[in-house]
Amino acid sequence: MALLASLSAAGCATSAAPPSTHHESTASSTITVSTIATSTVPTTTTATQSRPDLQWAPTPDEVDGFTRLAYTDGDRFVLQTEGGERDFLPGVDLGTTVPGHSPGELAVSAFEYRRWFPMMADLGFRVVRVYTILPPVFYEELERYDSAHPDAPLYLMQGTWIPEEAVYETLDLFDVWNAFLVELTDAVDVVHGDAELADRPGHASGVYTTDVSQWLVGWLIGVEWDPDIISTSDRLHPDQAPFEGTYFSSTPDASPSEIWLAEMLNHVAAEEADRGRTLPIAFTNWPTTDPLDHPEEPDNWFRLAGVDANHVIATEAWPGGTFASYHLYPYYPDFLQLEPGLADFQYDGRTDPYAGYLTALRDHHAEMPLLVTEFGVPSSAALARYEPLGRGQGDHSEQDEMDIDAQLLATIEDLDLAGGFVFEWIDEWFKATWNTMEYEIPADRRQMWQNAWTNESHFGLLAAEPGVVPIAVIDGLDDEWLSNGSQVIYENTSGLREVRAVKDEAYLYLRLWFDDEQVWEQGQVLIGFDVISGGNVALAGTDLDPEADYAVTIGPGSTARVDMRASNDLFAIRYGLVNEYFPVAFEAVLPESGVWDLERLIVRRPIEVPTTDEFHPAIWFDAGDLLFGTTDPNDPAFDSRVSWSAEGHVVELRLPYTAVGFSDPSSLQAYRVLSDGRMATEGVPRLGIGIVYQGTLLATNGYAWESWQSVQWHEREKAGIDVLSNEVWSTVEP
Repeated sequence: MALLASLSAAGCATSAAPPSTHHESTASSTITVSTIATSTVPTTTTATQSRPDLQWAPTPDEVDGFTRLAYTDGDRFVLQTEGGERDFLPGVDLGTTVPGHSPGELAVSAFEYRRWFPMMADLGFRVVRVYTILPPVFYEELERYDSAHPDAPLYLMQGTWIPEEAVYETLDLFDVWNAFLVELTDAVDVVHGDAELADRPGHASGVYTTDVSQWLVGWLIGVEWDPDIISTSDRLHPDQAPFEGTYFSSTPDASPSEIWLAEMLNHVAAEEADRGRTLPIAFTNWPTTDPLDHPEEPDNWFRLAGVDANHVIATEAWPGGTFASYHLYPYYPDFLQLEPGLADFQYDGRTDPYAGYLTALRDHHAEMPLLVTEFGVPSSAALARYEPLGRGQGDHSEQDEMDIDAQLLATIEDLDLAGGFVFEWIDEWFKATWNTMEYEIPADRRQMWQNAWTNESHFGLLAAEPGVVPIAVIDGLDDEWLSNGSQVIYENTSGLREVRAVKDEAYLYLRLWFDDEQVWEQGQVLIGFDVISGGNVALAGTDLDPEADYAVTIGPGSTARVDMRASNDLFAIRYGLVNEYFPVAFEAVLPESGVWDLERLIVRRPIEVPTTDEFHPAIWFDAGDLLFGTTDPNDPAFDSRVSWSAEGHVVELRLPYTAVGFSDPSSLQAYRVLSDGRMATEGVPRLGIGIVYQGTLLATNGYAWESWQSVQWHEREKAGIDVLSNEVWSTVEP
C-alpha cells in the first residue's frame, strides 16, 4: 500500500501489520428513546422465472381424535396440502423490530406485514418463523394474507423466548419453570386467537382474537442455549426424576435440562390437545450445545454441555411428533475447520465442513427430521469470522450473500434434511457482533444507527437503509449534492474548489470538486479527521494537520484506505499490547507517537487445538481498505460495501461512523481507548476536517449535526435476490 511505503520513506515506526484482506499473525510479525421509524415501498423488484400455480392449501386429516396438519414420520417432516405431502419446508426467519427500535418494542406495523407477506411468498418461501409472541397485528395480517391466498398461504412456525433476564440471574432453568409454562400457555392462546395479554416491558400485549392455527406447522420453543445455563442447571439438579408426560417424555439417559425441556414440550402439546390439534413440537438448538463430541474445539465454553433432541421423545399419544432444530452457519464454531471428519468432508467435488456437519447431525438424529431453522451469511462491509470456502461472517456483496444463501439451501435439501429457514427477512440495526460491539457505546442506542462493519445487522434479504431515499449515491456523479441538504464546508477559486458534507444514520459523506480532472489517478489526496482531543503530530508522510486522529488516503488510482493514530487503536492496544496476540511496539501507541495504523478488526483470537496442541495465531481483517465502485443498486457493478467513487472533477466518499471513531453518531459520541485497552467516550460538538492537496493543508469549516432520537428508513430487496428465489422455488415444486 502506498501509505505504508510513505511511512517507511518518512522513517516512521508503524504498529500496523502488512496490508491485505485477511491475516494470520506469525512470530516474526511486527505489529509495532422513544423513536419513530418510517419506511417506503421497495425500490427494486424480484426478477424471477415463471412460477407454477401452487397447490399448498392446508388439508389436515383426523387421527386419534386430533386435527393434524403436519406430523413427523421417521426423518420426514410432513405438511399435508392439497397438492400432496410436502416433506421439505423452505422458510424465512422474521424478527421483531425495524430501524430506530429495540427488539423489545415489537415495533413492526400492519403496513410492514401487509407489504412483506406477499414479498415472502413471491420469493418462494412457504413458512415464516417467528421467535416469540408478536403483537396482535402480526396474526391479523397473516390471517388476512392467507385467507386471500388459500392455495399458497404462508405457514407459521411459532417460537417462544424463555425469560432470559430471570434465568441469567441464577443460570438455572428450573428457576423459570413456572414463568416459562405461563409463557407457553399464552403463546398457544395467542395462536388460537383466544388471549388478552397485559402490558409488560419487552413483551407483546393486547387482545388476540385472530385464530391462525389452521396454518401452524410447528412449535419451536426456547433460544440458542447458553452452555453456562445448561451446565449449571444440570449440576444443580443431578437427581431430577425423568419426566413421563402424556405426550412427551424424557429418555432414561436424559440430562436435567433435557428433562426440563420434555416437560415444556409436553405442556405445549397438552394446550394444543385441549383444542383438538396435534402437530410437531421441538426446541431450538445450535452448535454450542449440540449433543456431539468436539474434542478439537479450542474454547472449553463450547464443550461445557449439550442438549439432545433424541432424549426428548413424543409418546404414541402425540401423533404430531417432534424434530431436531438447529441454527447452523458455515463459519461457526472453530471445530468445523479443525475436526477430522468435518474439516476434510467431501461434498459436491470439494472439501466442505458445513456439509460434513449437517451430515453428522442428520446421522445422529436419524430417527427424526432435522430442520436448519437459521442459516445464511451477511452482506456487511467487515468480517467477524473467517471461513476458507469464502462463506465467512461478513465481507460479502449482496450478490454474494444471495448466492451463498442459495448454495447453503441447496446443500440442506440435497442432504435430505427436512427444511431450511434463511436468516433473516430484513436487516436489523440493533444487532451486535463480538468484534464491533465494543466500539458501539452506549450499547442501548445501537438501533438508532446502522454500523456498516457490524455483520449481524446485515443478514436481511431486504436492506433497511437510512432515509426515505438514499441521501447520496456513491458513483462519481454528483447531481444530488445540490439538493440533499449537504453543507459547503470549504470553497476556493482554484485547485480544490469545493467540499460538501452530509450525513445519514449510517455514513458520513463528503464530495470533493477539483479544477483538474482525475487528480486521484496521478497522486494522493489526504483527508484528516479531528474527532477527539489530542492528535498525532502530523498526517503520515507530511508535517501537516497535527490534530488529526483519522486519515483517509485516496489514490493514486482506485485505491483508498483509512488509518488511525496508533494511540487510539483498540486493535493494537488491547489485542496486541495488552493481550499479546501479536507484538506491538510500546512507543508506537504512546500519545502523539506519530504512528498511523490501518484500521483492523480481530476475527479470531489465537487458539490451540486440545487434542494436538497445534497453535493457530490470531486472524484479523483490514477494515480500513476502502472499496471503489458504485452504490447504485440499479448498476450491474453495484456493491453495498463501496466507500468511494470518482469521475472527472468529482470524488465522492462515504465513511462508516466507526471508521472515523464515532461510538454513537446519534448522540455525538466518539470512543477513546485507554492505556489498559478499556473504552471510554468523548463528546464531539464538531468534527474537524482538513484536506491535504498538492502539499498544502486546506482547512475546512468542519461538520456538525444535531443528535437524533428518531430515524427514517427505506427498504429494498438486495441485489441478486433472484438467485436465492430461484433456489427456494426449486424446493417448492421440484
